[in-house]
Formats: sequence, C-alpha cells, structure tokens
Amino acid sequence: MRERARKPGWLRVRLRYGPSFVRTRKILSSRGLATVCEEARCPNKGECWHMGTATFLLMGKTCTRRCGFCAVETASRGDPLDKGEADMVAEAAGELGLRYVVLTSVTRDDLPDCGAGHISRCVRALRNTGCRVEALIPDLGAHPRALEKIVDAEPDVIGHNLETVRRLQGKVRDRRAGYDTSLSLLKRIKEVSEVYTKSSLILGLGEKEEEVLEAMADLRKAGVDFLTLGQYLRPSPRHLPVVEYVSPDKFQMYRDRALEMGFRGVASGPLVRSSYRAAAMFMEGLK
Repeated sequence: MRERARKPGWLRVRLRYGPSFVRTRKILSSRGLATVCEEARCPNKGECWHMGTATFLLMGKTCTRRCGFCAVETASRGDPLDKGEADMVAEAAGELGLRYVVLTSVTRDDLPDCGAGHISRCVRALRNTGCRVEALIPDLGAHPRALEKIVDAEPDVIGHNLETVRRLQGKVRDRRAGYDTSLSLLKRIKEVSEVYTKSSLILGLGEKEEEVLEAMADLRKAGVDFLTLGQYLRPSPRHLPVVEYVSPDKFQMYRDRALEMGFRGVASGPLVRSSYRAAAMFMEGLK
C-alpha cells in the first residue's frame, strides 16, 4: 500500500532551539554520548532538549537487528563497548540536572549477554547519583539470566516495546523478535521483581482497532504498568510505508480504554514516543 503523501496538520512539530537545547546538545556531544532522540529521529527532540531532558542510547549507534520501522543503523556486529560509558552518562545527567533518566540501547545479539551487564552498570552509576532510572531494554535474546542482571541493578522502571500487533510482527520487526517473546520478557520481570514495567505500540502500520485492543489486553495480562501509543512516521523510503495517519480522537479512545484495563499511566497521541514525558507519567502513576 502506498504511503499518503501529505501529513495531517496534527503532526506538525514546532521546532525549539533555545539556550537549553544548545546546552543539552553541547553536554552530550562533549562526552560522545548518543541519544535515541537523534539516532531514531524522534519528532520531540526539540521539545525535550529545550526542557533539558534526553534519552541516552547505550552500546553504540549500530543495532544487530533490522526492524522495518526503525531509523537506527544496522549491522551484524555492533560497536565496541565503551567501558567508561556508565560514568559519562552519570556525569552528563548530573550536569543537565536530571532527576529522572531514561536509558535505552541498540540490540546487541553479538554479545554473550546481549549487553545486559553493560546496561546494568549504567543503571547502577545513575542510581548512585540519586536519579530515578527507566531502562528501555531489548529482548536480550530471551535469556533469563541476562534479564536478571538488569533487574538486580534496581531501575525504577523496565520497559520493553511490543511495537505492533501480533499479525504484523513478522512484517514490522526483525525476524528474531516476537510477540510472545516480548510478552514473556515483560511477564518475567514481574515474576522476579516488583519493578514497574512499561511497553509501547506504534500505530499506522495497517493494524485494526480490535488488534490494538487485543495487544493492550495482552500487555495488561503480562502485568505491564505503563503504556505509550504513538504514530509511526516513515524515516526514509527504504522503511515501511505509513498505511494510516491515526486521528487524535482515536488515540484518545485508546487511552481511555487502556486506563479502563488498569494501566497505571498511559500516553497516547500522534507524537508520543516510548520515553516521552516519562518522568511525569511515572510520578502520576505512583499516586
């Protein structure tokens, strides 16, 4: 199906490049740190950087999986791990004055523990500064011991994105990912800890309303606490086309239904991404 040529008005983003934006970019670039804001071409980068917030991307800029929706570079092997990354992330968070930090990473199937130990070290470094930490993690090759390394570091939230409905998994995600694999990971977190969990769905890839509701229900059955839903935006012509631009009213409907299902916090809108206003969602969910 061909992508619609013209984006609707609700997807227009106001660019903000004030002093806070410039300061955030300088602090990150001076330490060679990557952010998902830039690597995944997030539409909210201007807003978040203007507010002095960012989502750190760990373990390099190269992912070992090739998902049809994602703008991050891919290869069979990732970049060499930087042993000083944990300290640099903690220093940058301190200089930015962050009290809540989101960590995400590329998928590293080429590492023995899929990078779990590295993520764990970064979580611990931030915890030592007094920050709350949300770790958005890959499926870690479905290895329970790898997951438990991260759980043992005691992040406040562990996120893992389901991304799309069951029917579209093979088309949207890398063949090594899977609907049930992701649900099992989220369920396992709850089995071994009391940490809050989070997941995300991207819409506009051809999913049906009943399939979205089914995916939301499956996430609740897995014990997921927080949910985000956002519009898929095609990063380049080589990525999957947009099938539908979902209206703000439909996003609101999904939010209402998700809250009825029992999620602690839900962010749902065309420009919402998995780490968008993460601190506010977490704090609101604790009430």
